[in-house]
Amino acid sequence: MKSILCVCAMLGVLAAIPATAEHQDADNTERNVRDRDGKTMTPTDQGGSAADRELTAAIRSAIVDDDALSTNAHNVKIVTVGGVVTLRGPVKSPAEKAAVAAKAQQTKGVKRVDNQLEVETK
Repeated sequence: MKSILCVCAMLGVLAAIPATAEHQDADNTERNVRDRDGKTMTPTDQGGSAADRELTAAIRSAIVDDDALSTNAHNVKIVTVGGVVTLRGPVKSPAEKAAVAAKAQQTKGVKRVDNQLEVETK
């Protein structure tokens, strides 16, 4: 019973802490609207062949295994159709954009990389 009261008391304290100016809810509304027109590659366009799925998985693994890359870079969209890889999403810097694209390009079996990554503006 004591432990339940302690947890409830701690949750009450945490709930009372105001959100700071640094905390912002994710708002991808503009990007999501842009993707609805059907003219941009989205994950639902992923090729269904085993080769395309394997390429996407290999690229994702190479990106996630690089601890120097940001969380945003680890979560970019990777869509492979017929060996052509489309990269989309935000990254922290031009260097990070180039690093992610290089990892995709260096993956055996990739025919071409369409780098649509966007460098975040602050």
